[in-house]
Amino acid sequence: MTTEPPGTTGPDLLDADTHRRMGVELFNHVWRLLEAEERSPDQDDEMVHAAHASWWHWSRSGAGDLPQRLAVGEWQCSRVYAVLGRAEPALHHARRCVALVEAGGLEDWVAASAYEAMARASSVAGDPAAFDEWRARARAAADAIADAEEREVIEGDLATLA
Repeated sequence: MTTEPPGTTGPDLLDADTHRRMGVELFNHVWRLLEAEERSPDQDDEMVHAAHASWWHWSRSGAGDLPQRLAVGEWQCSRVYAVLGRAEPALHHARRCVALVEAGGLEDWVAASAYEAMARASSVAGDPAAFDEWRARARAAADAIADAEEREVIEGDLATLA
């Protein structure tokens, strides 16, 4: 998987800082929707579109940590689809996240997140063997996270796996 920003079909009308800000704002908006106790079908659609838009803006942000931002964006897309019970796109985005992790150079917590995404997507897909395998990989990766706060966040995500 490439970590280069996708090509464009025309001039970019936004500067890198605006793309970065929009990526963050959309990412946070998706989290608010994910945490909502109840969502309407329209909000579910909004959540899907906002997750993809966040990834797209990050892909054009010119950030030095672009591969990590793309991995986190793929993780969030996978999470959204898993929450919505849509196994195929959840698996697709989790696999893309894992591919970015396997390419190397990302922080330790990103690997744990990628494996958690694969476990969650495997659960939605009804694949208990894959779920168990990826959950075990996620737990091992979480145990290896150096920063206690980052490890706690990942452990919180792991605790929500069914």
